[in-house]
Amino acid sequence: MTLRDWRSGELRLLALALVIAVASVSSVGFLADRIRLALERDAAQLLGGDLVLGSDAPASDAQREAASSRGLQLTDTLQFPSMASAGEGDAQRSQLAALKAVQPGYPLRGALRVADGPNAPDAATSEIPESGTVWVDPQLLTLLDVGVGGTLQLGDSAFRVARVLTVEPDRGMNFINVAPRVLMRADDLEATGLVTIGSRISYRLLAAGPPAAVRDYAAWLEAHPQRGQHVETLDSGRPEMRRTIDRAQQFLSLVALLAALIAAVAVALAARRFTLRHVDSVAVMRCLGTTQPMLARLFCAEFLIIALAAALAGSALGYAAHEGLIVLLGGLITADLPRAGALPAVQGFLAGVWLLLGFALPPLAQLRNVSPVRVLRRETAGAAPARTALGYGVGALGFALLLLWFARDLTLGLMVAGGFLAGFLLFAGVAWLGVRWLEPLRQWQRGPVALRFALAGVVRRRGATVAQVCALAVGLMALLLLAVTRGDLVDGWRQAAPPDAPNRFLINIQPDQRDAVAQRLRAAGIGQAALYPMVRGRLIEINGRAVGPDDYEEDRAKRLVDREFNLSYMDAMPGHNRSVSGRWLDPAAHEVSMEEGIAKTLGVKLGDALRFDIAGNTVDVKVAGTRAVDWDSMQVNFFAIMSPAALRDMPQSWITALHLPADQAALPNALVREFPNLTIFDTSAILRQVQGVLEQVVAAVQFLFLFTLAAGCLVLYAALASTRDERVREAGLLRALGATRRQLSVAQWLELGVIGGAAGLLAAVGASAIAWLLARFVFNFAWTPALWIWGAGLLAGVACAWVGGWMGLRGVLRHPPLATLREG
Repeated sequence: MTLRDWRSGELRLLALALVIAVASVSSVGFLADRIRLALERDAAQLLGGDLVLGSDAPASDAQREAASSRGLQLTDTLQFPSMASAGEGDAQRSQLAALKAVQPGYPLRGALRVADGPNAPDAATSEIPESGTVWVDPQLLTLLDVGVGGTLQLGDSAFRVARVLTVEPDRGMNFINVAPRVLMRADDLEATGLVTIGSRISYRLLAAGPPAAVRDYAAWLEAHPQRGQHVETLDSGRPEMRRTIDRAQQFLSLVALLAALIAAVAVALAARRFTLRHVDSVAVMRCLGTTQPMLARLFCAEFLIIALAAALAGSALGYAAHEGLIVLLGGLITADLPRAGALPAVQGFLAGVWLLLGFALPPLAQLRNVSPVRVLRRETAGAAPARTALGYGVGALGFALLLLWFARDLTLGLMVAGGFLAGFLLFAGVAWLGVRWLEPLRQWQRGPVALRFALAGVVRRRGATVAQVCALAVGLMALLLLAVTRGDLVDGWRQAAPPDAPNRFLINIQPDQRDAVAQRLRAAGIGQAALYPMVRGRLIEINGRAVGPDDYEEDRAKRLVDREFNLSYMDAMPGHNRSVSGRWLDPAAHEVSMEEGIAKTLGVKLGDALRFDIAGNTVDVKVAGTRAVDWDSMQVNFFAIMSPAALRDMPQSWITALHLPADQAALPNALVREFPNLTIFDTSAILRQVQGVLEQVVAAVQFLFLFTLAAGCLVLYAALASTRDERVREAGLLRALGATRRQLSVAQWLELGVIGGAAGLLAAVGASAIAWLLARFVFNFAWTPALWIWGAGLLAGVACAWVGGWMGLRGVLRHPPLATLREG
C-alpha cells in the first residue's frame, strides 16, 4: 500500500512536507549548535582559557592533578604591581606597572598581539617574551621615555624591551590597581627578587579542554573549595560578553522554534489532504471485509515507514544544507566552526517521527469510521470520534515538549508555544466569524459574477477557509515575528557596541585635575566624555547587621562582600542605565541606587540600610532604587551610586570613558606627559572582540531568516493543495453549468486575495503581540511598535496566497468538466 500510494503521488506532498520539516529543524539545529560552540569558544578567548582559578596562592598539587586527570591543558600566570624604572642617575624615571609573568603555552584560548613599536601594525603571536626580554604597553614607553630596544629595570634585574603589547585576551575590565602592563617569562621572575613574603601576588591557573571535562573540573573545584580561591568562567569573568551570547543563543533557539511550528502546520495540512483522498479507497476496503483494527494497523505501519524514511532523509539533507550554506556564506560565518554534535540530528529525527504520528494519525483515525455505504452514497466521512480529539491533544502536548527542548529556555519556549497556540485559536475564531459575516453577501445579485463566485467559495468551504487562513496566518506570523525580532536584535546589538563606542578609559584623575583634563579633551575635539567621581568603599553592614564572606553561600557574593566597591555619586541617572524598581536618588539625602544584579546577589532590598567603610570613615545610606546596567555598552558603570550629599567630601578620583578616533592616536601620550599620574586603559581590543562576535551572530541571523522563509512557502503550498480536489470538482460543475474559465479564474484570485489579506492582518496582530512579550521578558530590549508590519502583513498575505495559488492550483481550471461529472 505504501508503494502504491507513493507511485500514485498520494504520499509525495506529505513526505516532502516531512522531509523539509526535519531538514529545516535539523539544519537550524546543526548551525545553531555550531554557532553556539563557536561563540562559547571565541568568548573563552576573553578569559585566556575555558576556566580560570584565581587565588592569592598557587594552585595546590591536588587541583593540578584533578585537572590533568581530566585531560585539561594548564598554564599559570602571576600578576602584581611593581615599580618599573628606566634611565640612570638624575634622568631615571619610575612608574608603577602591572607586572605579569606567564609560562609557555599562554594563553590557552585567544592570542596575544604585539607590534614592533607604538602605533605600528600589530600581529597575533603564539610566543611569549624570550628570556631577558619584556613586552610592554605603549603607554609605559611614554611614561619612562624609553623605546623598543631600551632597558627596563624590574627589581634586581634589567630587561630589554622587545615588543609593544597591543592585545592581551584575558586582561578584562577590572579597574582595581590598573597600571601599564609589563609581560615577562615566569622563569625570569625569581631573579628580580620581587616575590617575597608579603608580596600582593594574584595567581591564576588557566585550564582548557573538552567542554564536558571543563564542567566536570569546575564541579570538582566547587566540591573542594579552598579559602581565597575563586573560579572564573564567562559568566563571572566577563559580564560584558555574557549578555551578548545569551541573546544570540535565545535568538537561534527562537528560529528553531519557528521552523518547527511552520513544519507542524505543513505536515498537518498534508495529512488532511491524504485523508480526504483515501476516503473512497477505505470504503472499498471495508466492503471487501477489512476490519477497523486492520485499517488502523495498515495506516500506522505505512506512516511509520514514511516517518522513519523521511526523518532520516531530512536529517541528512539538513546536515548537507547547513554545510553547503556555511561554504556559500564564506567569510560571513567564521570558517573554523567546531563540528556539530549528534543532538541536532536526534532532535530532527524525533521531531519528524512525532510530527507525523502526532499530527497525521489523528485525521487518519477518521478513516477507521468510514462506512462501506459510501461506495453507493458519497457522503463525507463521519465526525471525528473523541479518541481523534484526544490524539490531537497528545500530539500537541508532545510537540510543545519538543519546542521546549529546542528552546533550551523555559521562558522562551513557553512564550513562543503559548503565543502561537493562543494565536491559532484566535485566528480560527476570527476567521470563522469573518466567514459568517460574509455569508449574507453570497446572495448578492448585483455584484460581478466572479466576485459572487469568490464569496460563495469562501463561505461554502467554511472549514477549509478557516484552516487556510489559520495556516497561512501562523506561517506569516512566524516570518513577521522573525523579521521584527531580527531587526530589534541586530539594532540592539549594534547600538550596544556601535563603531563610536568608548575605546579608552582615563582613571586616577585627581579632583584638582578634573577641569584641566576635561578642557584638554574638548580642545582635542572630544567633548562628549563625561567625568564621574570614583570612591573606593567596602560594604560592612546591612540593616545594622555586620556582613562578611561567611554570611553567603554563593562564591560571587563572598568575593563581592570581601572587597571594596567602586562607588560614585551624581545628580542624575546615567543615560545607559535604566530604573528597575524604586526611584532615583534625592541629592540632599543619604541614599544609594544599586545595580539589580549585585542587589540580588547580596540580598539587598528597597529600603534597606547599608553602611560602607570608606578610607576609615563610615557612610550610612538607604536603598532608594535598583538599576539595570548595560555592561556591554563600554561606558563607565558602577555597582552602587550614592547621593552627592553622602560621598562628596570623601577621598576620590575621577574616571571617564571616551572614543578615540584613529587620527588621535597621539593624544594618550600627550595626556600622560601633561598629567603623569593618569592611567589610560585601552579597551579597543576588547571592543573589537565584542564587535567581532556580534558580526558573527548577525550573519547567522541573516541566514536563518531566509531559511525560515523557505519553510513558510511550504506551508502555503500545503494549505492550498489540501483543497485542490474540491476545487477541481467545483470548477468542473460550474463550467458544466455555463461559467466561463475567465470568470472562475478571476473568482479564484479574488478568493485567494481575501484569504491572504485576512491571514496577513491576523499575522501582524499576533507577531506584534509576541514581539512585545519577547522584547519585554526574554531579550530585554526597548520595544517600539513597528507600523510597517501591518502593511507588510497585508501585502505579504495577498502575495503569498496568489503565488501559492499559482503553484498549487494552476491545473484546476484545465480539468475537463466531463471527467469531473463522471468522477462524481
